[in-house]
Amino acid sequence: MRIVFMGTPEFAVPSLDILVKEGYEIAAVITQPDKPKGRGNKLAAPPVKEYALANGIKVLQPAKVKTQEFVEELKQIKPDLLVTAAYGKILPKDVLDIPPFGCINVHGSLLPKYRGAAPIHWAIINGEKVTGITTMYTDIGMDTGDMLLKAEIAITLDMTVGELHDKMALLGAEVLRDTIRRLKEGTLERTPQDNDEATYAPIIQKDLGLIDWSKTSLEVHNLVRGTNPWPGAYTFYKSERMRIWKTEVAVGSGSCKNYKPGTICRVGKDGMLVATGDGFVNVLEIQMDSSKRMQIGQYIVGHKIDEGEILG
Repeated sequence: MRIVFMGTPEFAVPSLDILVKEGYEIAAVITQPDKPKGRGNKLAAPPVKEYALANGIKVLQPAKVKTQEFVEELKQIKPDLLVTAAYGKILPKDVLDIPPFGCINVHGSLLPKYRGAAPIHWAIINGEKVTGITTMYTDIGMDTGDMLLKAEIAITLDMTVGELHDKMALLGAEVLRDTIRRLKEGTLERTPQDNDEATYAPIIQKDLGLIDWSKTSLEVHNLVRGTNPWPGAYTFYKSERMRIWKTEVAVGSGSCKNYKPGTICRVGKDGMLVATGDGFVNVLEIQMDSSKRMQIGQYIVGHKIDEGEILG
């Protein structure tokens, strides 16, 4: 089977890798253009491009996929199947109509929940206990096509979005492998999505990480782990940004009662207890703009954090 793979970030690499290892002919990889990265704003290749070049696969990086020029170029490649995983753009009907076996997408949620760009982030931020991978036939909508195979994965209370992402990427590759095997065998069944059950996972903006201490302790904790490592949760301590990398929901507050949300109630080697809308969270790891990432116990060795100060 002659496949054209479309993907961009690290999430897509295991899916491409498993197709290579399964012996499929990867006629081309299509990925987003190189983008400036880091302090020097030097152009950096997407992870999928780096993998493709390292494995001798042809790479295309069109700025737009809705041009006639791109459509004609794809037609010349003559793929039997398109496979997409976090490519980052909605494909037009002219592109989807090219391969005789259609286009299969690897999506990071249990559809129809969390359609959209950031399903892994939002699953954690919203406190989901289970998520998973869905393969689907791509249509012209936003993750609205018929579902093919699904696999679930549990979300533990301390799991970060980075940790879940890595597990989901590997699971996505496995589900894709099984999907294409069944496609070849003629045993693949398609199930329409129930649009009434659909929820959405919009693109993540940097300011999403700003902590609202008036929310519940669990909501604050979920935001911290759901934005770690990117874009990162943060608050302000005496007008200086304080990144919050790790927290836990505090059980019991001792002498800390009737504090305004955001108040630093207690600081010690075991953490920084902060009041929320319904209780407390224990902040375990922070990073001030003027220092590196540290556990609270490490930070207070050389720096003072005033109890009674209100964050935000």
